[in-house]
Amino acid sequence: MVTAEYVSQLSAAGSRYAGRAEERTETARKLDSRGVLHTDEPSRVTRRLERLGADWSLAAAMERTPPLASTGASLDGAVAPEHFGAGVLGLERLMGRNDLIDVGFLEAGWLASRSVGRVVVRGRGAHYGTGFLVSPSLLLTNNHVLRDQEEAGRGVVEFNFQTGADGTAPDPVAFCLEPSRFFATDRDLDFTVVAVAARSTEGKPLSAFGMLPLDEAQGKAILGEMVNIVQHPNGEPKQLALRENRVMDLLETFVHYETDTAPGSSGSPVFNDQWEVVALHHSAVPLTDGDGHYLALDGTRWTPETGEQNLAWKANEGVRVSRVVQALRDLPLTGVPDALRAELLEAATARLPAGAPFPAPFPAAPPFPSAASSAPAWTPAETRTAGEPQTETAAETAGGAGTPGPVPSGTPGVTTGWTVPLRLDLTVVPGTAPAPAAAGAPPVPGPEHPHPVRAAGRAPAAAGLGAALVDLEAGTSRPYYDRAADEIARETYYAAVRESMSGASPAELRSLLAELLESSHLRRPAYQPMRLVYPWVDLHPDRRLRSLYSGKSFDPVEFIRADAAAEAARAARWQEFLLRESAPGPGALAAESAALEAALPYNCEHVVPQSWFGRREPMRGDLHHLFACETGCNSFRGNFPYTDFPDFGEALRHDCGRREQERGFEPSAGKGAAARATLYFLLRYPGYVGDAARELTPGRLELLLAWHEADPAGEWELHRNAAIGEIQGNRNPLIDHPGWARAVDYSAAWA
Repeated sequence: MVTAEYVSQLSAAGSRYAGRAEERTETARKLDSRGVLHTDEPSRVTRRLERLGADWSLAAAMERTPPLASTGASLDGAVAPEHFGAGVLGLERLMGRNDLIDVGFLEAGWLASRSVGRVVVRGRGAHYGTGFLVSPSLLLTNNHVLRDQEEAGRGVVEFNFQTGADGTAPDPVAFCLEPSRFFATDRDLDFTVVAVAARSTEGKPLSAFGMLPLDEAQGKAILGEMVNIVQHPNGEPKQLALRENRVMDLLETFVHYETDTAPGSSGSPVFNDQWEVVALHHSAVPLTDGDGHYLALDGTRWTPETGEQNLAWKANEGVRVSRVVQALRDLPLTGVPDALRAELLEAATARLPAGAPFPAPFPAAPPFPSAASSAPAWTPAETRTAGEPQTETAAETAGGAGTPGPVPSGTPGVTTGWTVPLRLDLTVVPGTAPAPAAAGAPPVPGPEHPHPVRAAGRAPAAAGLGAALVDLEAGTSRPYYDRAADEIARETYYAAVRESMSGASPAELRSLLAELLESSHLRRPAYQPMRLVYPWVDLHPDRRLRSLYSGKSFDPVEFIRADAAAEAARAARWQEFLLRESAPGPGALAAESAALEAALPYNCEHVVPQSWFGRREPMRGDLHHLFACETGCNSFRGNFPYTDFPDFGEALRHDCGRREQERGFEPSAGKGAAARATLYFLLRYPGYVGDAARELTPGRLELLLAWHEADPAGEWELHRNAAIGEIQGNRNPLIDHPGWARAVDYSAAWA
């Protein structure tokens, strides 16, 4: 049945699609010329990489490694087979470098598909749709599938309506919809959320079919990425459209993608390759003739009487999950509906795998069913809220000549599950400061948990450790420094401003460089030295690390493992603090975070101390001023400014250098690199340092320039600059053009 609401959705989707033709053309051009990682906004791509457990360093290694002709894989020869896991494969698939799919993809997809069912509306105006469980009690579908409570009251959802491996179809398991317990709908966003009975018409538990949490966090899909659809097109048995669906446009509320999804698949979930729900499919973008009339599959004009299944389409449109969640948050609910909404929102924070059954007390069954499987003897109590009256079910009231088909009465069937431990992950992420610190108080920072999605249920430190070791291994087959390629990259980087630099005054040169450094700083990863500093960026030609201030040599694995241990300890103590303090204020949170960093430091040095810029991003994670440095040297320097000591005096001596309370810190090694990194910071972030006597003041500029000239950049710094340019997009001009250091007027760089 084609409703007026559905025709209205077609019209709106077609208008939105037509209005974005230029954007889609530009997306296609970028995909063809630069690839998927350079098509979308850099910040969105960064979040996508983090969600995959990857980073720009690993992505750059893949881009620079020729794919193997046999598989298209980029890192087959560089990474040992036992380390070539789902994370590396996921990144290669995202980049279009590998057509192979790990076996876990099929298992996870099967598990996710369990939560997708066929919506059947009986009685007058009978019709079908698709819906999927998004919490232990609630189903999500389209508004034009379930327009109001009366229509939902005549509806059921049937799970397991599909063809089995042996070619036979098991009996569907039908559950009545219960709009009297919960019903929320939005016509503009075209979604409906409705409660589902806890047991089927045959007494089977809803818990057996798991759920697909609605995670509103960004980073689930980017432009050019392939997505997957699980659906009941035209009410037919469950079907899948796998990796033939490309995201071509991301609007504020909607997403456009090319897919073979039929118009009858309204209410289907749109998944990424990790089987996270990206969007709610809601409408085809219809194909039209020159006069704007919709066309049927046979080329004639389409009318509602022709039927949805005969509509010709050119694209599809889904509603972004984050917009659905926000709309649900904004509803003024109380009582049972409010509790069910809270359950939906909490389902995403539990971070269960897609399609996983609800946490205890429900028992689990094997992940793949066998013919001998049967329903468990023990079943849970009703999930209806205590005191809530039993409502009359749709199965008792629905029926009539317009019924599209009876609800089958099945025999005891298969129940499946996954035992998943419930863990609470508490994360406080440092904020981003687009303006100088004087513009406002710094956000409350916390322990570094760079990966919002926990790979395979692992703790953040464990997942980061594994990924960092893969990054390190991937670099073993890369040329350490390609001088010819770097010369081309350097010439290209400054080409746009070179003409303006000719004859520029010192102040104009500073302004030109500052603008270039900011505009080309496209990718701004958060502070995570274990992933981005030690595996590749800071390696010396012998593929080992050198402590910046002492010059001591270290195996990068040692620093990677040490930082992973520190991160795990920080996370544990942070959770203990939050459990101990019932309602800590911003000051207490900031103090505890600073205390944790001091007590459990990383082996990484910010040459511009974090206290000088309020520990804000992107300064905190800017790789140009991050260096490997053992914790003893890191702590010994503290936040003292650089200085030069004469050969005599009472300065405190250490393997890392000398320090005096009133004068500052002089390193034993790394003076030239530290000076160039500091000068870069002054150009890139003017106005952040020098507002306190203990910070870098203009009087110390001559010292930095002298160190820069006395200790010129060698192959190590050239490698660093090239590697950071690949990751962030910007370069250090004092490494590329040492003579510019004294040609710049730095007076505007201080606070």
